[in-house]
Amino acid sequence: MNPYFNRIHKCNNALTLLLALISVLVFISPDVVAMPSFARQTGQACSACHTQAFGANLTPFGRDFKLGGYTMSGGSSADAKVPAVSAMIMGSFTNSRADQTPPDSPTGYNKNNNFTFDQAAVFYAGRIVDKVGAFSQLTYNGYSERLALDNSDIRFADQLDVWNTPITYGLSFNNSPTVQDLWNTTPVWGFPYTKSAFQIYPGTTALIDGQLSGQVGGATAYAMINNVLYLEAGGYTSLDNNVQKGLGVANAAQQQIDGGAPYWRAALQHDWKGHYFSVGHYGMTANVFPGRDQTFGTDRYTDLAVDATYQFMGNTKHIFETKTTYIYEDQKLTASQLAGNVASSGNTYLTTFKFNTAYTFMQTYGATFGYNKTAGSTDINLYSGNGNFKPNSEFYTAELVYVPFGKSNSYHYLLNLRTSLQYIAYTEFNGTSAQASDNNTFMVNGWMAF
Repeated sequence: MNPYFNRIHKCNNALTLLLALISVLVFISPDVVAMPSFARQTGQACSACHTQAFGANLTPFGRDFKLGGYTMSGGSSADAKVPAVSAMIMGSFTNSRADQTPPDSPTGYNKNNNFTFDQAAVFYAGRIVDKVGAFSQLTYNGYSERLALDNSDIRFADQLDVWNTPITYGLSFNNSPTVQDLWNTTPVWGFPYTKSAFQIYPGTTALIDGQLSGQVGGATAYAMINNVLYLEAGGYTSLDNNVQKGLGVANAAQQQIDGGAPYWRAALQHDWKGHYFSVGHYGMTANVFPGRDQTFGTDRYTDLAVDATYQFMGNTKHIFETKTTYIYEDQKLTASQLAGNVASSGNTYLTTFKFNTAYTFMQTYGATFGYNKTAGSTDINLYSGNGNFKPNSEFYTAELVYVPFGKSNSYHYLLNLRTSLQYIAYTEFNGTSAQASDNNTFMVNGWMAF
């Protein structure tokens, strides 16, 4: 069979299986709203938790729900009997300024103007037992044709008073640093909230910025004191290679942590008459076997970050938001230097700056503008494929969003839907400004949850 039609056939089979599952969920879930399991459990529309009524970006109420371990209730007794299961599908069309051939691109795709069935996922999302809840995602990637355990966060949460001061405390067991975070400034849930495999992104990121996603196991303890001060500390370690293979996340190029990697988080927040502010710090440090090769010992990464959020939510008609984070990564690449992969003394650095601002009208129409800049040390070996032997990149992202459902007064019987138009424009890409704009991409995305 022609490879292209073989790929379409496989995607159709996967989509057929997903739609069959969705049909079952719809029939057993008569009051489906947005991410239906959370909505059934809380009795709230998605707009209570999400600024655009659907998607990753949280309101103060949504952060409280996550802080409480996904256990908040309020739905009807009939809804409480329905399993906390949901599903989603996502697809996109991507156009780039110049033809692209991603290094891992499967056969059957064009060098440009590609429609992709990006992913289908099934979630367990909600309370498991009293004080214990979970958000766990099993995802089929239509581009790579891989089934894998995706973002997962299992929590225990409770409350107490100390000297008349309310404290919410808990434990998080998760598989990616910052997946448990309450703010949309950190890497896992940061803007942009949707991507396509054919969008071209810079090749260098900090360790905390997605390099460990899915391949580690971690546990952190946290506390929110008087709804003002948030503190969290814990650590991560790499999962056994066979476990990673079983979860569908094994990759020979991934990093392997030697022992444990401490992680920490602190933040201050305040909500004043609809004006919400937060400022915080997060970070981790890890000794890592580069490419899982233990021959020359470990490299050491220390990631230190600061972040801030402002949201105006005085009413749901007009919502304004600004979010930013800055990550400084100190790299002591001793093992990589001994292996000949680094030309310098092994002491290098990488900085990442992210900023975005958004306006949402009636939690239905949204516009977001984002700015990203990465910079770091020059090294002729480490960045041999980059212009000027630098990791530097700079780009702007503009996105328009339409979310028709998910409000308390909207039609939402069968699904929630998020559609978006997104454009990424580069001024610098992998160390050079020359032809950086060839990587500019335009994407149309559709995202449905059942």
